[in-house]
Amino acid sequence: MSMNSGGRPGARKYRVWDPLVRITHWGVALGVLLNAALTDPEGTLHEQVGYVVLGLVVLRLLWCIVGPRMARFAAFPPSPAAALAHVRDMLGGDRAVHLSHNPLGALMAYNLWLTLLVLSITGIMMGTVAFFGVEWVEEVHEAAYGWLMVSVALHVGGVLFDQWRTGVPLVRAMIDGRKAVARDRPVK
Repeated sequence: MSMNSGGRPGARKYRVWDPLVRITHWGVALGVLLNAALTDPEGTLHEQVGYVVLGLVVLRLLWCIVGPRMARFAAFPPSPAAALAHVRDMLGGDRAVHLSHNPLGALMAYNLWLTLLVLSITGIMMGTVAFFGVEWVEEVHEAAYGWLMVSVALHVGGVLFDQWRTGVPLVRAMIDGRKAVARDRPVK
């Protein structure tokens, strides 16, 4: 897992995100951006982008079962207790690096996937004869969209905070698949 530091003095590089993880991550991000900012919510393109996002989320969830170790559910189980312990550790000055998602990031990943699934299911329902114009379905869809926007903002903020806290360029890691960790940082 550890690699050459790539010329960066004092850094160890770890392969963490395989190509499928990175493609699904950035594909979902692009799809959410397109549907949030550019497509007509009543239009066919909005629906098509929604189906692509759903497909990417389902693919990623399947990859959490059969993919490499760092991509699997077992690498970042959802645990509120672990998330609280992580917050306590951070407040205590801990700057350890988690090779997979840290416990807060794990909860966010599950939150984002669940929210995207709710958006997709309600979006599909709204396009059927049985649920067309049904107010509660539209309300759930809109509420899920609002929650998704809050979650995306928290996700980006959390990434920037953790990048600052640990010194690990996380955005770059989601592009090239490798986390560069300073030699003096403990790794979990």
